[in-house]
Amino acid sequence: MIKGRIAELLQNTQYLQEVEVQGWVRSFRSNRFVALNDGSTINNIQVVIDYENTPEEILKRINVGASVLFRGTLQESQGSGQQVEILATEIEILGDANPEEVKKTILSPKRHSLEKLREQAHLRVRTNTFGAIMRVRSRLAFAVHDYFQRNNFFYVNTPIITASDAEGAGEMFQVTSLDLENLPKTEDGKVDYSEDFFAKETNLTVSGQLEGETYAMGLGQIYTFGPTFRAENSNTTRHLAEFWMIEPEMAFCDLDRNMDIAEDFIKYVLRYILENCQDDLAFLEKRQQEEEKAKPEKERSAMSLTEKLRFVVDNNFKRVSYTEAIEILMNSKPNKKKKFKYVIEEWGADLQSEHERYLVEKHFKCPVILFDYPASIKAFYMRLNEDNKTVRAMDILFPGIGEIVGGSQREERLDVLQDKMTALGIDQKELWWYLDTRRFGTCVHSGFGLGFERLVLFSTGMSNIRDVIPYPRTPHNAEF
Repeated sequence: MIKGRIAELLQNTQYLQEVEVQGWVRSFRSNRFVALNDGSTINNIQVVIDYENTPEEILKRINVGASVLFRGTLQESQGSGQQVEILATEIEILGDANPEEVKKTILSPKRHSLEKLREQAHLRVRTNTFGAIMRVRSRLAFAVHDYFQRNNFFYVNTPIITASDAEGAGEMFQVTSLDLENLPKTEDGKVDYSEDFFAKETNLTVSGQLEGETYAMGLGQIYTFGPTFRAENSNTTRHLAEFWMIEPEMAFCDLDRNMDIAEDFIKYVLRYILENCQDDLAFLEKRQQEEEKAKPEKERSAMSLTEKLRFVVDNNFKRVSYTEAIEILMNSKPNKKKKFKYVIEEWGADLQSEHERYLVEKHFKCPVILFDYPASIKAFYMRLNEDNKTVRAMDILFPGIGEIVGGSQREERLDVLQDKMTALGIDQKELWWYLDTRRFGTCVHSGFGLGFERLVLFSTGMSNIRDVIPYPRTPHNAEF
């Protein structure tokens, strides 16, 4: 007897074999046909029941949401819509689902809003949409590791609890074991962190980059792939308080090679899901097309989901300096007619998503890498160019999403890095270990960061980042 997952059984053409399958009931019609799903595929397998010879008490328990084990014969399907089906000879109810209770949940077989699904996030993975999203997410995560391992990067786990603020933005979640109702105080009335667990102020990490750099300086090229946290009070469709970041760091690597690697990496992982998630992508594409019909025509995407993925995979990314991009934007029709929400008036402006999308979707019509940004709008660790006003930073811009990757060549010169830290008021004593990488065998090195959820968002065609992570953490929401 073959005990298989549904994804495997649906590919099996060795008919008349005895099989055993377990899953959750998606539908049961005519007391005869069960649509069964076990999460391994978007597709259900049809189980045909001999209801005349099945006890009524068993039939009554085959309800939507119930988990059931079937044994029977795999045969060529007599109906349309599926190639194989199972003629059941044995039925075992593994877990009941009361139909009256099911009606109150998102398991009920009717259309539910994404907001409603978020309210029952513990059940939403059993819907077609979220099953598809999470399978694509899983395949993408595998592809991330596969790419870096094939290219001789070493996987490094950087700290989740840290005393450093890599971004310098200060939007961090504090970690403490102190009694908040009875905080110890110093003589000048401040919180006495010497009595805290780590004897100093600590936070959840916003990035593993700084620690990653130190390991690249010994292992050559490394990558991190782990959770990061931002206490940013932002209720947009593109921000989460807890998300996953992919951050490679490479020694002996300048910005040009950094851009080469980032482009190659993105194309690899998207090509992987195009080849390995065809059923799920087809479902998500159809879902997106249905959703687009409700939008005004000018807001609809010009490309389908798979066309958008192939657009990235098949096109060379256009490399454009920030200065050139600003000139294009300043002279664009939306800017001149003040159609942009944030009108570009001068060099030095921090680009918004609307500007990034204009460059990708309207002007160049391909993915874009912007580089050499003004130093004033970028982090302290980015290498200062000879003009003393721009840094060797780069962002990769995608259709429909804007920035998806941010990276730079790091400042390897100790004196320049120290001057920048002093100018920005960054405590060099706190980052003595980071400065040591410039004291002992410094070299040109680079890296980038990619928010994994934004990659999943792009890959699935979803419009809200809260729908591509199992349990979203956002302001005023830590449910589940």
